[in-house]
Amino acid sequence: MTSLLLDTHVWLWSLLDSRRLSPNALNLLTSETVSLHLSSISIWETLLLAERGRLELRGDRFRWIRGALSESPVTESPVTIEVALASRSIRLAHEDPADRFIAATAKVFGLTLLTADQRLLACPDIDFVSAR
Repeated sequence: MTSLLLDTHVWLWSLLDSRRLSPNALNLLTSETVSLHLSSISIWETLLLAERGRLELRGDRFRWIRGALSESPVTESPVTIEVALASRSIRLAHEDPADRFIAATAKVFGLTLLTADQRLLACPDIDFVSAR
């Protein structure tokens, strides 16, 4: 079974606008042979996007997230001490904390990252699949 870590935007697009995902990404998201994972940092990032007005969530944002999680077939990949340590050794060309934690989560848990973020697609320390 393939295990994919969804980047925050991929998780949100799958819920809000799946047309932004490639046919391959959509197939992976619905495949019975793929297990889907979501970093807990993606919840933090989603809340920041909503608070900054870059993402509109209907109603109470906490209720929206809980509802989205109950509808999404994702398993939580938590921020652990090993993930925190790896976040500082992962080779990324930028310091975005969410990206660092998501890439480190993929590395520590041996997950393949599904992302459309070109900066993450260039990371030599993780396995990835382009979502576009």
